[in-house]
Amino acid sequence: MHGQAEDSGPGGYAAARLRLLNEKARSGPPRRSALAGLTDEWLAGLFAAGAPGARGVSLVAVGGYGRAELSPRSDLDLLLLHDGSAPETVSALADRLWYPVWDLGLALDHSVRTPAEARKTAGEDLKVQLGLLDARHIAGDLGLTTALRTTVLADWRNQAPKRLPALRELCEERAARHGELQYLLEPDLKEARGGLRDATALRAVAASWLADAPREGLAEARGRLLDVRDALHLTTGRATDRLALQEQDQVAAELGLLDADALLRQVYEAARTIAYAGDVTWREVGRVLRSRSVRPRLRAMMGGGKSAPERSPLAEGVVEQDGEVVLARAARPDRDLVLPLRAAAAAAQAGLPLNLHAVRRMAAGARALPSPWPAEARQQLLTLLGSGRPTVDVWEALEAEGLISLLLPDWDRVRCRPQRNAVHLWTVDRHLIETAVRASAFTRRVSRPDLLLIAALLHDIGKGWPGDHSVAGEVIARDVAARIGFDADDVTVIATLVRHHLLLVETATRRDLDDPATVRSVAEAVGSPGTLELLHALTEADALATGPAAWSSWRASLVADLVKRVAAVLAGQAPPDPEEAAPTAQHERLALEAVATGAPVLSLRAQTEPPAEPSDDPEPLGVELLIAVPDQAGVLPAVAGVLAVHRLTVRTAELRSLDLPDGVDGSVLLLDWRVAAEYGSLPQAARLRADLVRALDGSLDISGRLAERDAAYPRRRGVVAPPPRVTVAPAASRHATVIEVRAQDVPGLLFRIGRALEDTAVRVRSAHVSTLGANAVDVFYVTQEQGVPLPGEEAVAVARKLEEALRV
Repeated sequence: MHGQAEDSGPGGYAAARLRLLNEKARSGPPRRSALAGLTDEWLAGLFAAGAPGARGVSLVAVGGYGRAELSPRSDLDLLLLHDGSAPETVSALADRLWYPVWDLGLALDHSVRTPAEARKTAGEDLKVQLGLLDARHIAGDLGLTTALRTTVLADWRNQAPKRLPALRELCEERAARHGELQYLLEPDLKEARGGLRDATALRAVAASWLADAPREGLAEARGRLLDVRDALHLTTGRATDRLALQEQDQVAAELGLLDADALLRQVYEAARTIAYAGDVTWREVGRVLRSRSVRPRLRAMMGGGKSAPERSPLAEGVVEQDGEVVLARAARPDRDLVLPLRAAAAAAQAGLPLNLHAVRRMAAGARALPSPWPAEARQQLLTLLGSGRPTVDVWEALEAEGLISLLLPDWDRVRCRPQRNAVHLWTVDRHLIETAVRASAFTRRVSRPDLLLIAALLHDIGKGWPGDHSVAGEVIARDVAARIGFDADDVTVIATLVRHHLLLVETATRRDLDDPATVRSVAEAVGSPGTLELLHALTEADALATGPAAWSSWRASLVADLVKRVAAVLAGQAPPDPEEAAPTAQHERLALEAVATGAPVLSLRAQTEPPAEPSDDPEPLGVELLIAVPDQAGVLPAVAGVLAVHRLTVRTAELRSLDLPDGVDGSVLLLDWRVAAEYGSLPQAARLRADLVRALDGSLDISGRLAERDAAYPRRRGVVAPPPRVTVAPAASRHATVIEVRAQDVPGLLFRIGRALEDTAVRVRSAHVSTLGANAVDVFYVTQEQGVPLPGEEAVAVARKLEEALRV
């Protein structure tokens, strides 16, 4: 006993503690565990000296100390537990324990309670209950400690339906106060979202047996944050959890890392893992609690039977179930290479989270896409990027399981990369996604929203490389855009946007705009009005995604002034009139048959891409739908409405009058469209033709059919799309007035446009319809009945009426 007391003295413990903390060979979990063990031994010696042979009293470690995770300057969280039989003895013992701790200058969080008092306090104070979940016996009456642990865990599990929502609220309040650890330049390792307290909360959820966190990588992430906190304590000599800028180089050196950026990147990776695990876990908690509250009522209504969860289709192979996006039962992730992007796009458009198990199943069977990507993959990526705020959570779910790195290998260089600029709110990767989110609100301002969204995603991709990130980014963007499947002209535009994404704001704020050389140099760099339009939108999206200090009405006015001046320089490059393609033999055959029968004639022909590998099946691009119909009113809305009723998505479309051979009377409209089924198989051509005949003679109520279908499905809280925009393109054609419609691509959109144009009594001479991701960019060449362009005021009035009709 004498040797034990001597070893447990303050001097002996302090010297041993100092030796342990100075051992470079022992760090991380082994050092934390050894420090906890050394402290246990010292406190046990103090306890034995103060209460030899005592019964009905025990010393218990709680919180971080209870988990045997002592950092160099951690508090000692201790509970002196007693049965209430000898309060004077317990009080004296407490003094023998607490004063030596204080004498060493160690922080102490202590309490003296009976099991009943501990249980009552835990029921009133959630933080106390969380600490007791990690209770660990140090000395004294083991049975007393064990009984308390058993009681506290039972209480926690019994009260979980009430306590877990309170714990979630506590986490959310803490996140609101301290921000997100994965983006802060001076993060609080403990309190910020994704920090150590959130990791502890996830342990508490698991202890409730109600739900569990995704375990892959979680322990490693938590361990990494603890390692950084250890190094922070050692380098500063203080009990701090804030990783201040001035400490980061020293902490990095202590951990053997290259520099402060490498340190922050590891911290961000760990925080992202914990934050994502928290999102998934709290979603599961909510689902379980909802099902518990609903199930008794359902059982009563259905006589005790158990109903299967409702599944609502979202896309091919993708369904909604219980508020999440899951895979359909027939989905084959190992064969369907586009499935991850299709599921992500569907989730973002519906404003729903991706189910964790669905993402992991896709990741397990995922393979790299062929180069160039299939057309559907490109479209689904654009839809995902154009979905607004929901894109962020969906992207993070894909990233957490490695799918983004598989799709875009260059992403790894910017993942969790810090930006040491106080103006920036985000890491490089999150800034890129945030820019795409901002750009999605500007898709009505540009004629090529697809190029805007891809440029937004890639504009800072060069920050993972040495040198000027714009120069490096241009090279990377050119390669990525080509792999995604853009043609050579589009690749050039995307590369130009990335190379010059800072050009407008830097020129507008740092150069004399009255100097002709300034405007001329920007015009030469940009090259075309279309690229200028895109660069203007990208500039604003980039600035808004950077932070509030990066954009202001003053900067916006300067950039707008520069754009106006550059546009004037580029005005000489007037867009040519659209050329009408010469009719093919098939076109003439269909036209002659339509004239002879006086009814529409159509042809369906599947289009495919070459297989990625010899063993792969060719991927359907959609179906080419050719329709020849005698010229009459209402053709455009009739065809569009029939396709919408049959759940066919219009990818591209053209409508034009066809010249018939000499000697053939009549006039024929030819529609050359590319369509695809939303899910399922295509309808038969004969059925399409029959419905088109009924639509043209007025016996098919398309509006009613579409309204009934919409009413049959519950409204989802999805992305809030920007309002439609309809403009008149000035001087775009000598033969017709050109009206451009930019709107969200939704079922029945083209039907509504066609019907609205019919109501304005204009004649549609030509239509060029394209769907770019989630955006429809439709151009209509319209004339008066006499075949001449509309007067200026009438053209503007038609555009306004069309815009009003689409807003309803």
